Formats: sequence, structure tokens, C-alpha cells
Amino acid sequence: MKNIQFKTKGDLDHLFYDFNILFAYHSGKIENDKITYHDTRDIFEQGSVKGYSGDLKTLMEIQNQKICFDVLKSYILKKEPISIELLKRVHYLLTRGTYDEFRYTIRKERPGEFKKNDYVTGVNEVGSDPEEVASDVLSLLSEIKDVSDENAFIAGVYFHARFENIHPFADGNGRVGRTLMNYYFMIHGIAPIIVHNEYRQLYYKALEQYDENEDLEPLKRFIEFEQEKTWNRTKKPDRKGMEQFVVESSKD
Repeated sequence: MKNIQFKTKGDLDHLFYDFNILFAYHSGKIENDKITYHDTRDIFEQGSVKGYSGDLKTLMEIQNQKICFDVLKSYILKKEPISIELLKRVHYLLTRGTYDEFRYTIRKERPGEFKKNDYVTGVNEVGSDPEEVASDVLSLLSEIKDVSDENAFIAGVYFHARFENIHPFADGNGRVGRTLMNYYFMIHGIAPIIVHNEYRQLYYKALEQYDENEDLEPLKRFIEFEQEKTWNRTKKPDRKGMEQFVVESSKD
């Protein structure tokens, strides 16, 4: 586990400038294949993209991630615990302007609000009933609230697995879950991670192991692998060992 230290917004900008761009690219790419690294970097560095003719939702998702990073800096420095209000605000920042007509007009869903309708996800069709979402999220936040720094890594991994299992929003759950897992790591002095797009199938398998068996170990091993890959560019992490462990765990 890699630890980090920072005291000011300047420290955050210095430490995480390149990380934020790569995180936004990979996190967005997992769910929107139209996102490109070039467009992501242009938005972060210039605030716009020249000659773009694609879906505006794609640019909005990238811009939203950039804004969310900026907003979260003050929360990170104050080490604000994750609350319902913060969770909803992060969802609003990441999804505003991106809900499709079916969700927004027909189902009356809104960015920053828990889902009003039933949405299932994954091979195990997980997701809390809409009327149970608030209590399930509150229970989850209570579980991770007073965790010591030495146990914060596994608590952050658990938060992500359980959050995706609850699936509290109509859309954007993956981006919110990955963003808030990293937020939780950072307020406990742990380096955040990038879930790289090329490993998304292993990522999904690890999440499925929690959904099926409440087995957190495959996701923990995967997040450890991704943290090493994110921050140790001179050393190649044990990709083959991680892949074998996650795949074999899914067969048990």
C-alpha cells in the first residue's frame, strides 16, 4: 500500500495533475468507449476540444470529472467523511447534463438524487430497491466512518464493492464509486488508484465475486495491483499473478 502526504491545494495540484487526467480518461473509457485520451487532456489543459464532431455527452462527462476533482480538493484537505450529502453532490457533479431522455423525461430521474426506479446491473442483477437505497447507503457509510488509517485501504475497497452492489443511482454509479473510493483513500493518506480500461473485464470479475459470495479478496488484490501500476512506473506489477488469482476465484 502506497501512502501520500499533502497539506495544501498546491500540493494536490502538483501530486495529482497527470493522475487526474489519466483517471478521468480510464474511468470514463470503462463505460463510454468514445472517450479518447487526446480529448481528455485537451479539456483538462485548455478547457475545450478543437474540431470535435462526436457526442457532446462524452465531452460533458470529461468536463464533469475535471470539475469534480476541483470541488473535492477542499473536502480532501479537511478530511471530510463521506456523507449522504457529499455522495449526492459528487453524483451531481459527475452526471449533470448527461442523463438520457429515457431517464430524465420518462422516468423522472435527476443527477444528485437517488434512483426512483428499479435498475439492476451485472450478471447477478444486483441493486437495492429504490425505497431501500437511502437506508442501505447510510448503513454503508456508518460501517466505514470510524475506521483507523491502518484499516482504511480494505475499508475503501469494501466501500466500492458495496456501493456498486447497492447501485443507488439511475446512472453513473461506476464513476461515482471509483471517485469516492479514491477520495476515501486520500483522506486517510493512501494513494488513489486508476482502474485501467484494459483491465476492465478483470475489474468486473472481481466485483462479481463480491456480488456472488461477498468475497472481497479478488477486488482487494485487483486494487493493490492497480495502485502499484498507477504509481510505480519503473516496476512492472505482477499482472499474470493478479489475473490468475481473479479468474480462478471466479471459478470457485
